[in-house]
Amino acid sequence: VRAGITTDELDAIAHDATITRGAYPSPLNYHGFPKSICTSVNEIICHGIPDDLPLVEGDIVNLDVTVFYGGFHGDCSEMFFVGDVDDASRSLVQVTYDAWQAAIDFCAPGKEYKAIGGIIEDIVTPHGYSSVRQFTGHGIGREFHVNPQVLHFRNDEPCGVMAVGHVFTIEPMICEGTQAADMWGDDWTAATKDLGRSAQFEHTLLLTEHGAKPLTAKLPSSPIQPWER
Repeated sequence: VRAGITTDELDAIAHDATITRGAYPSPLNYHGFPKSICTSVNEIICHGIPDDLPLVEGDIVNLDVTVFYGGFHGDCSEMFFVGDVDDASRSLVQVTYDAWQAAIDFCAPGKEYKAIGGIIEDIVTPHGYSSVRQFTGHGIGREFHVNPQVLHFRNDEPCGVMAVGHVFTIEPMICEGTQAADMWGDDWTAATKDLGRSAQFEHTLLLTEHGAKPLTAKLPSSPIQPWER
């Protein structure tokens, strides 16, 4: 990720890396989605379609990558800074990361899925940020999207109780201002109504006796991002 590269080029890199490893990019042709990854830049909340517009200095971008390998889907997303970004963007990404990590740390057998949203909002709301309600985390495995629904806002929905062996995603989308979204004409891209920036992180998680284990965790050789230090 750098200034000048297009999200189409990033999509091609991810597609080739997926195929080379004997996997298939889950988003490609999923309900008509035309690309192999989602690339959501600045005010795009999620499901941005890669295109030929180059990234510019100061952008923030989420890359959402899902692959189908060995009969199972694995879904993850990560934020990236394009060069030097402003303090407001750094704060948004850091707080989103911290809330996401707190939500993962909360998970344990017997905990209710509905409580995850409160964990997230307790961290993001004091900063004036909002958590998107339109899109959720989900169960995942042989199918891309299954129960349980994982809501990233405070709620009292009967989404179930965590048990050993459950596999699901936590993927909060946190916005600088309003969490309300406008859908683009492509029927995929969701942008904040006020054009404020949005950030997101995601892992596929396996619930064990000891808590949530990321199945999409980074490798020891993966670069350390500023929000991880």
